[in-house]
Amino acid sequence: MSNICTAPIYKMNSFENLFIEMTAKHCNQKCKCCYIDFNGNKNNKDFISIDSIKESLEDTKDKNLQCIYLCGAEPMTHPDFNQILRLCLKRCNVCIMTNGSFLNEKKIRFLSKVESEGENQIIFGLSLVHYNESENDKMKYRGNYRQNIFALKTLSRYNFNSVLFVQNYYKLSEAEILQKFCEIFEEQEIYNVDVKINCSYPDYDDENYTKPSISTDCMYGRILTQNGVYSCPLLSGDYRGRCGSNFQNFSEVVSAESEFCATCSKNNNTMFTVV
Repeated sequence: MSNICTAPIYKMNSFENLFIEMTAKHCNQKCKCCYIDFNGNKNNKDFISIDSIKESLEDTKDKNLQCIYLCGAEPMTHPDFNQILRLCLKRCNVCIMTNGSFLNEKKIRFLSKVESEGENQIIFGLSLVHYNESENDKMKYRGNYRQNIFALKTLSRYNFNSVLFVQNYYKLSEAEILQKFCEIFEEQEIYNVDVKINCSYPDYDDENYTKPSISTDCMYGRILTQNGVYSCPLLSGDYRGRCGSNFQNFSEVVSAESEFCATCSKNNNTMFTVV
């Protein structure tokens, strides 16, 4: 009998989500639990060019995009962030996947003005790992919890929709997580926030390679990076997730052979998409 494990194959059902890696390594913070390997340096100036983004928007004009995700390391460190945001909003809704450190009231007020210039909306994706400040900051960095709660509170005052991604490193029950955050939101008068609970990135085992997930990000989107097209944000820069050099000719099939794919399968749902 053969003991060889075969990685599941995922094929795109539809192209609804375009992720844009604004920067692969540049970030103003350093979360202990980040899936990105910074190699001791978080200040690489590796920003994607606007021309690459324009080309990709043109190449995907026949796709029914529902949302464009500006992600990275920290997308708001990009020197042309505002221009890129406006460019993407002309196409569809935009989700900004951020650590929240740039979201002071002045910036949020400006982004509200940007959103009002067109019909599409800006959504914000923020991240915590625990409803308790101390436990959260142990896995992120000092001040991360208060930073995100302040951002969510201010965003709700300006009627923005947000998604709070909870990376469940502590393996708490979903019911407990949802209840505690519901109490926090009520106490802080935070509205228009969905909570999305994900498995911990390192929380995987070999058996998950043979368990196809109900829905994965690679079934509904691709990520554009300065080095080409990849299957999802977790596999950006990983040869196992490479799908091509551009959107004129890219693969719609992915072999889920990495440890992150195993985590995604165990998660049993998309990890990054919000709509």
